[in-house]
Amino acid sequence: MILKLTWRNLWRNKRRTFITMASVTFAVVLAVAMQSFQRGIFDNLVKNIVSFYYGYIQLHNKGYWDERIIDNGFISDDSLLLRLQKIKGVTKVAPRLETFVLASAGNTTKGAMLVGTDPKRENDFSQLQAKLVSGEYFNSNEESAILGEGLSERLNIKTGDTIVILSQGYQGTLAAGKYRVKGIARFGSPDLNNRIIYLPLAATQAFLNAEGLLTSLSFGIEQPEKMIPIKEQIDLMAGMSYEVMTWKELMPEIANHIRADGSSFYIFTGILYLIIGFGIFGTILMMATERRYEFGMLIAIGMPKLRLGITLLIETIWITITGVLAGVLISWPVVSWFSKNPIRISGKMADVYERFGFEALFPASVHLPIFIMQSLTVLIIAFLLGLYPVWYVYKLHPVTAMKK
Repeated sequence: MILKLTWRNLWRNKRRTFITMASVTFAVVLAVAMQSFQRGIFDNLVKNIVSFYYGYIQLHNKGYWDERIIDNGFISDDSLLLRLQKIKGVTKVAPRLETFVLASAGNTTKGAMLVGTDPKRENDFSQLQAKLVSGEYFNSNEESAILGEGLSERLNIKTGDTIVILSQGYQGTLAAGKYRVKGIARFGSPDLNNRIIYLPLAATQAFLNAEGLLTSLSFGIEQPEKMIPIKEQIDLMAGMSYEVMTWKELMPEIANHIRADGSSFYIFTGILYLIIGFGIFGTILMMATERRYEFGMLIAIGMPKLRLGITLLIETIWITITGVLAGVLISWPVVSWFSKNPIRISGKMADVYERFGFEALFPASVHLPIFIMQSLTVLIIAFLLGLYPVWYVYKLHPVTAMKK
């Protein structure tokens, strides 16, 4: 009886019903799109900066991160490396020897970051080979280099050319070497793209006169949300002479940027849902006022006030559920499309992003909890506001209500 009455009441004023549904649908689409883009941008940032280079966790000699020179490195310990790789949740470990260098080609000299790495482990860790846009990947027994695409353009060199690298070696020695450019790679981070040079680890140690030396171990992990427990296990196993840091500690400015943007999003979303709430409440209030005479008549002929109030509550929830489902059905393909075809910005805004080392790309994230959370939020708002008609009917006097 209640459901039949509810259905009939919904279609008594089709225009009012469709307007309410449309407002809920639009709200869900907008909120899902906003959060999907926000998560997609941050995921892309973390992927480009964290997953593809720094790692979620890094191990250094104590004091290295305060003064990043190779003299603060540590001697490679294969047994420790194997033990650390067996920690539950650790998927990859990349040993590296890093230092700042001057890179020259012809009459051009640029500052760069030299990364000595094990080619196989590095490719497992950062998929370096897949980033090659020209040339070939190097082997551990070669003395050849892979350059970031931006750096190769700044030096005006291509694969097959020779690059000269100068730096300060271990314990103050002068380091100089000539290497053939075997490959050029494109990175999502403009900062990496414009300044990175990869050499095989053995060649880098020989170049810097630093046999067996490393500056860091970078860790890939299976579940980023378990980063802190894994860090604690690495710290415990490594011992007191090492320092273990998460990417948020290595790059606090990016972590703060994500946190600040997340707070702004929740404030904006809160305002959005406040507007939605007023829209739904306005519709409910209008519906209750328009049907005041009808309510008075039903109460007068013996319909319980509670039953009448529940009928109105079901109407509101039905409209909201329909609007939410429509919002999800519309937003899912839209978000999916933008996850595969991200928005690439240009002009001054792109320059600002790239200046801070971010890729000027806005992808969306198809993350199921986003759809669930936004849908539940709208449903809860509608349910709470839908309690108003129950109170309205409870306070209504039939004689007063039937006066025109």
